[in-house]
Amino acid sequence: MLILGLETSCDETAAAVVEDGTRARSSVVSSQIDLHARFGGVVPELASRAHVELIVPVVASALDDASVGFDDLDAIAATAGPGLIGALLVGVSAAKGIAVARDIPYVAVNHLEAHLYASWLEAPDLAVPLAVLIVSGGHTLLVAVDAPGHYRVLGATVDDAAGEAFDKVARVLDLGYPGGPAIDRLARTGAPDAIAFPRPMADDGLDFSFSGLKTAVLNHRRHHPDTDPADVAASFQEAVVDVLSAKLITAADELGAATLVIGGGVAANSRLRRRVADLADETGRRAFLPPPELCTDNAAMVATAAFWQLRASGPSPLDGGAQPNLRLPERT
Repeated sequence: MLILGLETSCDETAAAVVEDGTRARSSVVSSQIDLHARFGGVVPELASRAHVELIVPVVASALDDASVGFDDLDAIAATAGPGLIGALLVGVSAAKGIAVARDIPYVAVNHLEAHLYASWLEAPDLAVPLAVLIVSGGHTLLVAVDAPGHYRVLGATVDDAAGEAFDKVARVLDLGYPGGPAIDRLARTGAPDAIAFPRPMADDGLDFSFSGLKTAVLNHRRHHPDTDPADVAASFQEAVVDVLSAKLITAADELGAATLVIGGGVAANSRLRRRVADLADETGRRAFLPPPELCTDNAAMVATAAFWQLRASGPSPLDGGAQPNLRLPERT
């Protein structure tokens, strides 16, 4: 089964062709980072207009790379939420148009659910249950995956997501946008124990909170402006990684999970990847760390999620719209 997936939830215009939910025949991502960098973050109206301009050539490139045409497709999928409403509508509208024109099924995909399926795209032999950490600019979630399509949300952020905190701290340090990669690079030259930043909710269940940590960095910067920015970046990053990794291993212990999985844009952070890999080794578990291109927004994971969704519940109705505040549902 060949599925064309589209991803336009934020500032990446992406298309991919995936075969049987396990093999990416192509994956094309057109980034808008340069477009939004001068504003210090994503401008929704600019993102939507860029998606309109890019969606056709990106789809054409994905089909060409996969050596297939529209007539070869068995289904078309698009991210329907969560995300920026204008951006989402571009991908959803394009997918519905292709579905109607080619008389193939349309599948509306939850962006957060797609991150769960990225692991099976790279490692279809993963043993369940999985303890999965989805961490990005808009979301921080701990999820128990009992089987493809069967999962439970164990914890979520009560305020700022980890990626949002990275971006805000990067602005405090004048590092530009996107903040996560900038902090990751700067932190490599700093001391992670230079500043004793708090570890919010570290021992308080499986939910997360990063607003207080962000404020602690801001206050430290105001009161100690001469502190080496590399030390601030390293100490902040270490605090975030400590909390994320501790809660992931706690969830794995509660589940009896033999595999630790991370996903989302912050899963590309080098310090987090090393810590999760080390924890897996220390506890006799397997760590699955998706390649960076599958951590950030991409359409291969969307097409993979669509494959499993089609098997479980069939296509989506064409009268369904985009849902900017869509949550990850419980599927038991």
